[in-house]
Amino acid sequence: MTLFQASEIVKNYANHRALDHVTISVPEKSIYGLLGPNGAGKTTLIRIINQITAPDEGSLTFLGRPMREEDVHQIGYLPEERGLYKKMKVGEQALYLAQLKGLSRQEALKRLKVWFEKFEIQDWWNKKVEELSKGMQQKVQFIVTVIHKPRLLIFDEPFTGFDPINTRMLKEEILNLRKEGATIIFSTHDMASVEELCDHITLINRSRTLLEGPIQEIREKYAGNEYELRFEGDVNLLTATLNSRFSILEHTKEGNVSVLKIKLNDRGTPNDAVRILLDAGKILSFNKLTPGMNEIFIRVVSEAGEKEAAETLTETTQN
Repeated sequence: MTLFQASEIVKNYANHRALDHVTISVPEKSIYGLLGPNGAGKTTLIRIINQITAPDEGSLTFLGRPMREEDVHQIGYLPEERGLYKKMKVGEQALYLAQLKGLSRQEALKRLKVWFEKFEIQDWWNKKVEELSKGMQQKVQFIVTVIHKPRLLIFDEPFTGFDPINTRMLKEEILNLRKEGATIIFSTHDMASVEELCDHITLINRSRTLLEGPIQEIREKYAGNEYELRFEGDVNLLTATLNSRFSILEHTKEGNVSVLKIKLNDRGTPNDAVRILLDAGKILSFNKLTPGMNEIFIRVVSEAGEKEAAETLTETTQN
């Protein structure tokens, strides 16, 4: 089931088009990566989802029906720029914000106690926000974002200010929230976190969608005919038996084991490669290489830029 969908969203500011017919469809109980360079339009889309601003064109649906004003109460939003009151005490502020989100004082205190203990921050309750580090403030902000158990959570660069240990802890909590039924939109530049957490992604660049779909399908789509081979044997013999069906791109050694990166040519198949390799030595492993999201991100954005430059040059020449 699709929890949230934005269809053909257009948003203009003065002479700038921030979103140009962008569509995203977020499955229920998934982690959905919203990716793109700075200025791509991600923040504008997030503001539209939160009903901070409205689209000029397009439609929003929530739980299979047109989105309504009151649906914002089922959304939790952690912005990249934090919004805690520096002079207020941490506990006082967390309690205030939890009650703003519809919790009774008693229920808010009960839930905050659980979260403060989970994050081991009980001693911060009576400290002022300005006394906390950026990472500590981020923990508090995360808690008040999720405290009312919203159906849809939006995290914008949630790991800013965290060391590796706290980043790991927060990732585990995000995965737990999905397991408990939350749907999450996750905006970040950290491609390693995208691969680790996300089920689906949309890549926006210069206000347009360049790429979208399940993350594993995207990685397989951009995979070439390249394989990693771990091999025991005479690499010179292997080189001598190569034919036009595949070639060696890289060769490194790990003790007596040769680690090879090979590429199949148009007429080659994995079975062809294995037959030739078996004649030259012992195959320890033979795995297809799939590109990481960072490589795909750079490739797709670069190709889009080259295409746009070519189109601009063509228009200029014609005029």
